[in-house]
Amino acid sequence: MRATHAGAMIALVAAALGCEPRTPAQSAARAEAPRPSATPAAAKPADPLGPKPELPKPQPFTPPAPVVLDGPNGSKVWLLERHTLPIVSVSIGVASGSADDPKGAAGLAHITADMLDEGAGTRSAVELSSAINDLGATLSVGARADGSVATLSVLKKNFDKAFSLLADVVARPRFEAKEWKRVSELWQNDLRKRGDDATRVSGLVSMAALYGPGTPYGHPVDGLVADAKSIGLPAVKAFYKAVWRPDRAVITVVGDITRDELQQALSRDLGTWSAKGATASAAPATKGAPAAQGAAAAPAWKPPRLVLVDRPGAPQSVIAAVREGVAASDPRRPLLQLINSALGGSFTSRLNQNLREDHGWSYGAASAFTETRLPGAFVARASVVTEATGPALKEMLAELAKMADSGLTRDELAKVQAQDRAELVSAYETVNRTAQRLGTLARLKLPETFDGDASKARQSATLASLAELARAVDPKGATVVVVGPRQEILPQLQAIGLGEPEAWDVEGQPIPPKKEP
Repeated sequence: MRATHAGAMIALVAAALGCEPRTPAQSAARAEAPRPSATPAAAKPADPLGPKPELPKPQPFTPPAPVVLDGPNGSKVWLLERHTLPIVSVSIGVASGSADDPKGAAGLAHITADMLDEGAGTRSAVELSSAINDLGATLSVGARADGSVATLSVLKKNFDKAFSLLADVVARPRFEAKEWKRVSELWQNDLRKRGDDATRVSGLVSMAALYGPGTPYGHPVDGLVADAKSIGLPAVKAFYKAVWRPDRAVITVVGDITRDELQQALSRDLGTWSAKGATASAAPATKGAPAAQGAAAAPAWKPPRLVLVDRPGAPQSVIAAVREGVAASDPRRPLLQLINSALGGSFTSRLNQNLREDHGWSYGAASAFTETRLPGAFVARASVVTEATGPALKEMLAELAKMADSGLTRDELAKVQAQDRAELVSAYETVNRTAQRLGTLARLKLPETFDGDASKARQSATLASLAELARAVDPKGATVVVVGPRQEILPQLQAIGLGEPEAWDVEGQPIPPKKEP
């Protein structure tokens, strides 16, 4: 009775589900039933536009080279005429920058450049600013590691008046005490605030750790808080006299101007610009006078393996790996740029794809070889969420090691060579960019044809030649710098086997360990 009742219930459930119990005969019959033959795949319809065209090999781009002329009082002039638009861009650069800051006066080149447009010629700071604005011109002055530069961009119709203002800034700055007080205070306030910016701190500490604190490349271009307090207006005037000289200047001019028009302007406005006093390399290292510091790094300096700058409670950490690079004139550098493009030089580079796209730890990761007259640096850097500091750093170092061991893939080589062509065209696309790039070449003491020759080297590069150079990014020889909350990230750093970190402050100085009581 129970068996009969159970069988009825099974049949009822099966019927409700639409799957009546099969008899052995039914199962066998279904198993033996022939399968329907597979229908052939439908032919792909022809493209109404026809076959995809084969793209020709991109033509090489050779940047236009300027004409090199002798300028007034020992200066050199690079002129590139471009008459497609009524715009003229000028760059006046001298080959002394923050690397020539005297010891104990970090930032002197920076603040000297900053003072040049705070009143010049017959105009006060306000009058000079108004005159530039009235002409619709853009004028700026600044310092770099290897040079200082003043730039001007203006419509052709206003060139003569605007160039006279630029000439006053470069050759006839006023250095008024009242302006110095204001500019110096703003400068020192910015330096104090810099410690709140983790990215700026990372850049500052990375260079100090690589070259040694206080060395020409080991201190920040904009200076240090302690040194800024001791720099006075007499030091600025002395540095200007030694550095901003026509016999150390290259005047780069690009745009809608002829050689005759330019020579008239140079003679009229810079004819009296004279070279007086000792040059920066010969000036004594006393207070108020500049002196070159020599080599980029301290001879006896040994970079630490791991540096940690504590930022309690920070939601992000800035991680960086830094090691020695090459000089801008080094023949290996063009090929190293290709390696870097694949590693961290674009959005689709390995570092960015790993840390941002694959893991979501960062808004962006990048790397670069610095462009400096003496041997520079290789730096890989990213801002990551604090809780992923250790894993992100591990992935970064792994990407560097993989590139160092295996080099680029064939697809990567094709991509970065295409990117190289595009970036070179972009660098010379506008009048302003062209003047800026030529000014950089002059500041680094590179020939005016350098970019064209470097691009030819990159376009002819092979996977084998790049694989030999890829060791330049090997993390085994790198210093790791982390700026973040020590309490949260120290266990993460220890977990990836980097050892005990050295504690540094936001000004790029090692913090002495606390003595045991």
